[in-house]
Amino acid sequence: MSAGCLAGVGEARYASAVSRKRLSKENTATVVATGAARVTAIASITRAIMAANLPFNPMRRTILIIGGTRNLGPDLVAALLVRGDEVTVLNRGVTPDELPRTVRRLTADRSDAAALAAALRGHAWDAVVDTTLYTGPDAAAIARVLAGRVGRYLCWSSGQVYLVRAGLTPPFRESDYAGPVMAEPPVSSPDHAQWRYGVDKRAAEDALMAAHSGAGFPVVVLRMPMITSARDHYGRLAAYVHRVLDGGPLLVPDDQSRLSLRHVCGDDVVAATVRALEPGVPAGTALNISQDETLTLEAMLDLVAGALGVAPPRLVQVPRATLAAADLLPACSPWSGRWMSVLDTALGTQLLGLACTGPARYLPPLVAAAREWPTARVPGWDRRAEELAVAAG
Repeated sequence: MSAGCLAGVGEARYASAVSRKRLSKENTATVVATGAARVTAIASITRAIMAANLPFNPMRRTILIIGGTRNLGPDLVAALLVRGDEVTVLNRGVTPDELPRTVRRLTADRSDAAALAAALRGHAWDAVVDTTLYTGPDAAAIARVLAGRVGRYLCWSSGQVYLVRAGLTPPFRESDYAGPVMAEPPVSSPDHAQWRYGVDKRAAEDALMAAHSGAGFPVVVLRMPMITSARDHYGRLAAYVHRVLDGGPLLVPDDQSRLSLRHVCGDDVVAATVRALEPGVPAGTALNISQDETLTLEAMLDLVAGALGVAPPRLVQVPRATLAAADLLPACSPWSGRWMSVLDTALGTQLLGLACTGPARYLPPLVAAAREWPTARVPGWDRRAEELAVAAG
């Protein structure tokens, strides 16, 4: 269950969920903030309970989240608090948030190795969840700082680590990771930034696994494709929802028929993260987390339209180069990127005991939330008239 259908959740329903999960009054008070943050906190907590199906554990752990304030961060905080854990977040302190007052805060730019070491000096945690790791140097720095001071370190990675491998065919398995990486495209190429992201993510994973092999650093990696969630700050689902609602055609690249969509629901990422912190997942393991269904863009948009109660949109194919030259991509069709990973989830399902939610179930509440976005925040909405003119030919 997602934020869209929980935004107006009542306290009676929250109390019922708390009762079912045997939360103590102390834990309930810890999680639920007062004032303006109350409804948001209740929604996050209830979503965490329902999605992760977490039993209350009286053995409280100390958890550090690096990040914690954007996209899935608040839901992960809520899930861990529901479980009974003591949570600290470390970030730059820039993004406004409504995390409960009992969440401890540390401030540092994690890419500044000296500042990171100073912020973490004197601390130790049962587990660390790193949601914002993107480069090899940052990975090596955090492994050095936390050596001997953490029981489990879990890193959020990306299916992009497979897309930069040479000669792979999807769906990608964890065993596909090892092997040669494709040659670097020209810096002027539209593919260069995507290649760099994947190569840097691989460098981060490699540094962590080297620390595990050399010194027993207790790392576990979760690899995800595109994440669909209520707090997606890129507004990708909202971009489709508002275009479907206006009844006009949608512009898509002319190679769209060759692209496949296999996303993951944000709630499932939170649930997988909490489960991967348990000792049943061996250190040194990397796992794919994804829905199992592979859909076309048209099928995904049919689900979006169905959730809105309107007719499916008409898709107008335009040469990708034309859309790129007009700077209409990715806003006009955010799920049309060529760098979209399709992951095999057999190993993750086996080790985590978690079957990810399909889009027919997770999209309706997320669509309802995206519908409430003001159009000023919808990607590319200020150029919607140009899109319609292109579609009209």
